Amino acid sequence: MIIVEKNEGVKINYSVDGTKLTLNDEMTLDLGKYERDFPVHIDICTNKFGFLSFGLSEKYVAQIDIPAREYQEVQNGTDEEGNPKIEMVPVAFDMDKVKLTLWSLEG
Repeated sequence: MIIVEKNEGVKINYSVDGTKLTLNDEMTLDLGKYERDFPVHIDICTNKFGFLSFGLSEKYVAQIDIPAREYQEVQNGTDEEGNPKIEMVPVAFDMDKVKLTLWSLEG
């Protein structure tokens, strides 16, 4: 996972276990489930009560950027004319390509 600290100050505690990202022992997201054929951007904020919320709210805590799903061409037999049949197979989700941007909890 690529970690970017957007500004100075104390950041939210986080942990990663496989494809699961846990923020402050309060919110867990299985990032592999959010992968699509297009890039995905997720905002995590705190609401007016200080609870973490998915999407825009009072104050940014983190932003998660998941790149578009990648595919690999794999030959899968031949067609009726003897030409190779190509199948597009999704490449396994790679947490090393996910970017987590952390914002200061202060201020």
